Amino acid sequence: MFALEWCEFCWAVRKLFGHCRIPYRSIDLDSTAYQRDDRGGQIRAVLRQRTACKTIPQIFLGGEFIGGATDTFDAFRSGTLQRRLSERGVSFDATVLVDPYTFLPGWLHPR
Repeated sequence: MFALEWCEFCWAVRKLFGHCRIPYRSIDLDSTAYQRDDRGGQIRAVLRQRTACKTIPQIFLGGEFIGGATDTFDAFRSGTLQRRLSERGVSFDATVLVDPYTFLPGWLHPR
């Protein structure tokens, strides 16, 4: 997951992954580790070229681009994310039944 530390969509994806015990790695492009020489900005530019997606977070599973937060939430709702995780042998709690959109702050909830 390519993310930003301050991004509420990134927080919501992290909450979903934590709730379902989905292991992940977050590369926070605005963290101090990526500020030097605008490394985070450079990575973000490459991501934009590769995915044609300008938003953050950008979620990858086994090198395959899943999408952003809402793409990930929709894939979870439909069971596609769980299927893809299982196909790749990723261990997670498959018993979790939750609407991932509830992890967004109230002012971000799609109505």
